[in-house]
Amino acid sequence: MKEEMTSVDVAAIVSEFNSGTPSLLDAKIGKIYQTSNDEIRITLSIYGQGRHNLVIQAGKQMHLTRYPRPAPQLPQGFPMLLRKHIMGGRIKRVSQHDFDRIIELEVIRAGVTTRLISELFARGNIILTDDEGRILQPMKPVSFRDRTLRRGEIYELPPPQMSPLDVSPVGLTGIFSESQSDVVRTLATRLNMGGVLAEEVCLQAGIDKATPAAKMLDTEGLHAAMDKVFGPIVDGKLEPQVVVKDGKNIDVLPFGLMRYQGFETRKLDSFNQALDEYFSAGIEVAAKKVAVEQKKEGVLERRLRQQQQAIEKFTKQAAGFKEKGELLYAHYQPVEEILNIITEARQRLGWDEIRSRLKGAEIPQAKMIRSIDPSSGKLSVELDGTNVDVDIKLTVPQNAQVYYDKAKKVAGKSSGARRAILQTEELIRKKQEPVRTRQLKGKVKVKPRWYDKFRWFESSDGFLVIGGRDAGTNEEVVKKYMEKRDIFFHTEAPGSPVVVVKTEGKEVPQTTLEEAAMFVVSNSGVWKSGRAEGDCYWVTPEQVSKTPESGEFVPRGSFIIRGKRNYMTALVGAAVGIQLKGAVRLVGGPPGVVRRLAQYVVEVEPGGFNQSDIAKKVYKMLVDEVGDRQLVKSIASADRIAMMLPPGESGVRK
Repeated sequence: MKEEMTSVDVAAIVSEFNSGTPSLLDAKIGKIYQTSNDEIRITLSIYGQGRHNLVIQAGKQMHLTRYPRPAPQLPQGFPMLLRKHIMGGRIKRVSQHDFDRIIELEVIRAGVTTRLISELFARGNIILTDDEGRILQPMKPVSFRDRTLRRGEIYELPPPQMSPLDVSPVGLTGIFSESQSDVVRTLATRLNMGGVLAEEVCLQAGIDKATPAAKMLDTEGLHAAMDKVFGPIVDGKLEPQVVVKDGKNIDVLPFGLMRYQGFETRKLDSFNQALDEYFSAGIEVAAKKVAVEQKKEGVLERRLRQQQQAIEKFTKQAAGFKEKGELLYAHYQPVEEILNIITEARQRLGWDEIRSRLKGAEIPQAKMIRSIDPSSGKLSVELDGTNVDVDIKLTVPQNAQVYYDKAKKVAGKSSGARRAILQTEELIRKKQEPVRTRQLKGKVKVKPRWYDKFRWFESSDGFLVIGGRDAGTNEEVVKKYMEKRDIFFHTEAPGSPVVVVKTEGKEVPQTTLEEAAMFVVSNSGVWKSGRAEGDCYWVTPEQVSKTPESGEFVPRGSFIIRGKRNYMTALVGAAVGIQLKGAVRLVGGPPGVVRRLAQYVVEVEPGGFNQSDIAKKVYKMLVDEVGDRQLVKSIASADRIAMMLPPGESGVRK
């Protein structure tokens, strides 16, 4: 089954994008969503054709779709940046780079040109660049040996690919004369047509595909077959179709092939439709089902499920470690002989020589060795079908004890997870209890918490995130409340708070990291400057220090960061709300977090009201919404609201 588009598919779809119905030329770009880790969806308004959805999946596909995945509840950073640069712009050019699986959309907005580049080959990416080719943002920042896809770098295209549409008979002969492979592989790789079409060319030329390419002295017949196979692309006369076998789609093509004669084929009006039916049909139903399930599953329910999955993982890991310890004892003698042989050999031979001799050795112990890691001095030996690592510096009982210790450590984690499950189940039970009438009317008493003096919010994954309000509380957050297992956030912008994610020893999901990034950026000078986004970084507590280098001075509330910083880009955003279910309190933080917790929410953005005035405005809105002034005042007075808002001037967004 085809899993991604080929270069020929890309040529066909680009042709339709430029001259088909609908054409993408002059289409107006609307909102952009990121529907998975590697996929975005762009809404387009096409003149005379209405609204359409363009789906781009890095490394796989790009086409218009009738089966759009639902938009996520919380927008991610990459699509929001795309909105900032190209939303409202128009597509002026669609092109394919050198018959490669790369499609470039040239977008013009307010006289500014940007380019959205979609790489549809393996380890592909989606990159936004300016008119000079400088990367504004890649979907996945990565560095390869020969090119770097990171913000600020110049985008470098892969080496040009040869096209079967342009090669001459003489050029084809030259390619074959230099090839060390057979005909079909040479066509597939050197002419970038893929295995299926390379076999089709051989089939139509009547040539054995396994013939050594260097022996193909006469390429006229092969070249004629290529012209015939790729003629529909050159002439623009496509016959889009999906190939079906045993009721399953196995291929999608811009034109028919001899190899599929006798197969069921479904012909469609456009290649866009064919790609959509092949790659996207059925996604809508599945996506809606997942969305409904996720909507039903709250934060606590998701936490409970993750904790239960963690116990299953820990149980399997502990059993696996214990099994390996027992295997070492069950095969005590041969493992001991292996250790003795390798230890003796190391006294006079290097690891490369030992590897070489083991390959040709006929003794049973040598055949049990699967690999050697010279850097750690460990061997991987096969015992009853299981690969077990043994350290040559340890005895058999000592190696077994290593595994027993690992099993014990994992079992301890499992016990901790079980205790956490009990706590989560109790929170779910309390959450499901009906809110008493007396809590919903009149004045209520809100119990103070130790972190109320700081900036704080509770992430979607249930992690407490705290931040300083000034130099003094910055110092207090780090010195008094930051533990070794926590995560430290900060920005390069002036006036930034220290923000700490309290992990309690648990793994922190990406969701919480993104929310903490938005929190620290929104409470920094980025908000005061009125910008829509900013950069921040996170490090581990051991990288944070108050000890300066010689000649340096560290002011109060500031810290020295040593080692690698993990940078993130985040949008600004903040909200406050009143939570009445599960707990009665005023909550603040990133808008998505507040919307999950609170029943009454006001969202703010950088604006023209000072902190005191905007707090009073928000308070009045909450009173009007709740309809009970005494209740709101006891939970969310204007002074309390002001403490939840970012520093600087703000306005009401929502």
